[in-house]
Amino acid sequence: MILPAGAAPEARLLLMARALRAFVDGFICILLPAYLLALGLGAWEVGVLSAVTLLGSAGLTLLLGAQGHRFHHRPLLLGGALLMVATGLLFAGLSGFWPLLLVAFIGTLNPSSGDVSVFLPLEHARLAEAAQGEARTHLFARYTLVGSLFAALGALVAGLPEILAGLGWDRLASLRAMFLLYALAGLGVWLFYLRLPEPAVRTATTPSAPLAASRGVVLRLAALFSLDAFAGGLVLNALLALWLFERFGLSLAAAGSFFFWAGLLSAFSQLAAPLVARRIGLINTMVFTHIPASLFLILAALADSLGWAIGLLLARAALSQMDVPTRSAFVMAVVTPAERTAAASYTAVPRSLAAAVSPSLGGALFAAGWLAAPLVACGLLKIAYDLLLWRSFRRHGQKEGGAPRACTG
Repeated sequence: MILPAGAAPEARLLLMARALRAFVDGFICILLPAYLLALGLGAWEVGVLSAVTLLGSAGLTLLLGAQGHRFHHRPLLLGGALLMVATGLLFAGLSGFWPLLLVAFIGTLNPSSGDVSVFLPLEHARLAEAAQGEARTHLFARYTLVGSLFAALGALVAGLPEILAGLGWDRLASLRAMFLLYALAGLGVWLFYLRLPEPAVRTATTPSAPLAASRGVVLRLAALFSLDAFAGGLVLNALLALWLFERFGLSLAAAGSFFFWAGLLSAFSQLAAPLVARRIGLINTMVFTHIPASLFLILAALADSLGWAIGLLLARAALSQMDVPTRSAFVMAVVTPAERTAAASYTAVPRSLAAAVSPSLGGALFAAGWLAAPLVACGLLKIAYDLLLWRSFRRHGQKEGGAPRACTG
């Protein structure tokens, strides 16, 4: 993978690990509701289990935020990869709701379109060390691009269980095999992390607190990001797939094809994010691409034909993720280097906690027959988040690669 000029070579390993994780996340988030339905569970249970996966990720990330500054990133990343292996193996071997719920809580499954795992703050902190200024925003854009692109490719694989069923495989067995593939990918991620440089001997005293100078900014961002995440949790990819199944009777193969093209549009739109940020700033890029995406989602919820719904959702995908690399670069730019792991964790934890509440609500609304409600609510809440974010940080003046200034409301 080609790195931006000025980035450290180790960033390539992180991008490769992200690609592999995104690939398996791409089909797991689509197959998860189909797998749970095949086990005899209902829409509400799908929503609850999706919520618990995010709640567990939030707990692990909170622990990382509180204690991660005491340890080097490498051993923590290696431990996370082994947990990924265990998650895939256990999901492939279990059938009961409560055992699966426990594994979902402590494991690394990702039912969403973005990365909400414990890997995120660790990789972000490591990437922030691997580049500076404008190169950092470009590196985060590559990171997000790789994630979206390989998640799109993974979505195509979601149709494999139906192909195997057509060849005589038991459908449930073919779904279980995909979780074994997830475990195998976890082993591959572990091998990438194993090649990261060993931690240098520390000469400085370990900070007594994970956040100090940047505490106020991080808490404000965390509160805003939690609103965005709560909204996004209403239409996680797993629930969006469920909506397509219930609303239009889409097959797994057709759903996989849709998520492939949506992911592809999302991936390539992120290449433009650093260029836009250079001209109008990180915050403006986040806000002014996000609001139209939310409007497209609301219109898709109200569409009365599959063609219109798919077209609007694809238009949303072309814009909705342009804020991800700029958001990551913004957070890393406004905190001190020693606080980056904690900042990434403390902005991710509220997102995971807030997003953990809403999938069960979305599943309940689907189960009640209110199929449009979660999508409309998501769009409206995301627009509110964008307006609040712009109002809070519009004068910050943080351009791509620029020096941060004190925030004003």
